[in-house]
Amino acid sequence: MSNELAGKTLNASDLIAYQEGSVVSRTIAKKKSGTVTVFAFDAGEGLSEHTAPFDAIVHILDGEAEVVISGEKLTAKAGELVIMPANEPHSLQAVTRFKMMLIMIRE
Repeated sequence: MSNELAGKTLNASDLIAYQEGSVVSRTIAKKKSGTVTVFAFDAGEGLSEHTAPFDAIVHILDGEAEVVISGEKLTAKAGELVIMPANEPHSLQAVTRFKMMLIMIRE
């Protein structure tokens, strides 16, 4: 975990800023057991379909995203969680600017 963040009360959304036309990320914890990363997506930006060997939890902090898991489209808004199972193809697209926290859990 980043020493600068440890032992403090934090607003996750404040840990990352939007950048026009970009996807920005910041890893805030990285361990053998998993990672926690915050992302900021400008409107229209996204992550193309891919798979991950670990379960992942996406917590939408701000805005709205379209999440596709194995072809099924979901809309996720601020305050909502999406659990993405390991080895399932998934993608994310910003409906509006959105921020998310990605928690990857390794086995």
